[in-house]
Amino acid sequence: MQNINEQKRPSFHNIKKWFITGLLVSLPITITLYITISIINFFDNLIIKNLFPTSLAASIPGLGIATSLICVVVIGFVASNFLGRYFVLLSDAILSKIPVIRNIYSTTKQIFDTLLANNSKAFKEVVLVEYPRKGMWVLAFVTSEVKGEIQTLTNDNVVSIFVPTTPNPTSGFLLFVPTTDVIRLSMTPEVAMKLIISGGMINADDIIAKLEKNEKKEDLH
Repeated sequence: MQNINEQKRPSFHNIKKWFITGLLVSLPITITLYITISIINFFDNLIIKNLFPTSLAASIPGLGIATSLICVVVIGFVASNFLGRYFVLLSDAILSKIPVIRNIYSTTKQIFDTLLANNSKAFKEVVLVEYPRKGMWVLAFVTSEVKGEIQTLTNDNVVSIFVPTTPNPTSGFLLFVPTTDVIRLSMTPEVAMKLIISGGMINADDIIAKLEKNEKKEDLH
């Protein structure tokens, strides 16, 4: 009987190991495909199926996102010309005078102007701060140097930082922290984001090593 039990234990251990390995391989692929297909379907439904519901184009997957990219490039090209800049200024003036809409428009425009500016430092620097109390540390991203009333009413020079939540980094907390309480890291935003999304399960050094390995492969090609 002991021999039979001893033979069964390794097979159960192997099945468990294969199951965990299967999850590690299949889940990232499945989630990536799900998100990709969801984005493609979103743009297809938003653009193609709403504008051309009965045409053959409505049955072509991915045409919506391709159309969106082309439209953005065309709008950018037109807005770069004299006539295009005139219409941009005109639409900006009109939207800025409509109640409620002007608040949404101005806030959204300011955010994207800051994020897409060539000299913008938003979310490009990773820092370590004590939060929510002394002795507890979190990763955060510097969004800007604080100016105006907030800066003048504080005793120290402060910076605004964004503390993302795990595993969804799109939500988080805005904090105004004295520069003396901020520990600036050499870690890249990409490494920090992967560390946050994984909930700390992935070591930062492992992420850096993997990125460096991928960069070397790209250099060889």
